[in-house]
Amino acid sequence: MADAFYFLLNMSIIASAAGLIVLLLRSIKRLPRRIAALLWAVPFIRATAPVALNSRFSLMTLLRGLSVRYVTVELPVSIGKTTMTNVVKAADSYFPITYRTDLLAETFRIASIVWLVGAAAILIALTTVYFTTLHELRDAQPLGGGLWRSDKVTGPAVYGVIRPRIIFPAGGEADEYALRHERAHVRRLDNLWRILAFAVAAVHWFNPVFWVLLRVFLSDLELACDETALKGLDGEQRRAYALALVESSRSKDVFASAFGGARVRMRVERVLSYKGMTWFSAAAFLLLTGVVAFILITNPR
Repeated sequence: MADAFYFLLNMSIIASAAGLIVLLLRSIKRLPRRIAALLWAVPFIRATAPVALNSRFSLMTLLRGLSVRYVTVELPVSIGKTTMTNVVKAADSYFPITYRTDLLAETFRIASIVWLVGAAAILIALTTVYFTTLHELRDAQPLGGGLWRSDKVTGPAVYGVIRPRIIFPAGGEADEYALRHERAHVRRLDNLWRILAFAVAAVHWFNPVFWVLLRVFLSDLELACDETALKGLDGEQRRAYALALVESSRSKDVFASAFGGARVRMRVERVLSYKGMTWFSAAAFLLLTGVVAFILITNPR
């Protein structure tokens, strides 16, 4: 288990670096949130995949001039041209790991136990919250067309992954813009990405950077969904959409994709200033995303 934690720690450091670069890129004002949401796949892959393809264009190769040091670990069984990047450098050999000192070996042994207990506790808590929420909403009343109503929710949101349900609070009409937003969540499979993001953060719970990245990622999901919902709306309809955002209540469920959540003021500003992408700008942003992803996902040769 200590060896597993050693490689997980390396993955966590590399994923954090990739995530911070994504944070920097998403600060580009003209970058659509739908593109920014795609970029989050990079730190996710780095956080979950222990091996990566080798490339001379890897970020670690490009940073050699800044004296960034690393060690690539050759796998005991060849899986194409793949390696594991080791930035901790606390071991002399690998598979199994031989630590440089007995103190390092004992440190990683204890740390691995603490990590496993913490990760298990967080995952159990998140799983309990998820299924408890679904259980409490089992008596929601169907309205037809995939819509439901319940007095246990405070705002419109999508619940569930396999059979997602759009649930509105009781005692009111289903707003057409909120419905448009929630259906965009369903098409984009946003609840699935939420669950995966929380699971990754739970596994890397010891790294505070991951909790920052998680918060920003969830915000980008909502902004990307707004952009999807705004496609085809004219100026007057966008203003009505923004007004519906302001009037909507916030959902308190972390696993639900809610219409009124994620920094409403910022979302309203983006809705009112929304401009659709041209084919040229979409192609340019997708090309940028592909280049950045390749640089960050690959290991140095």
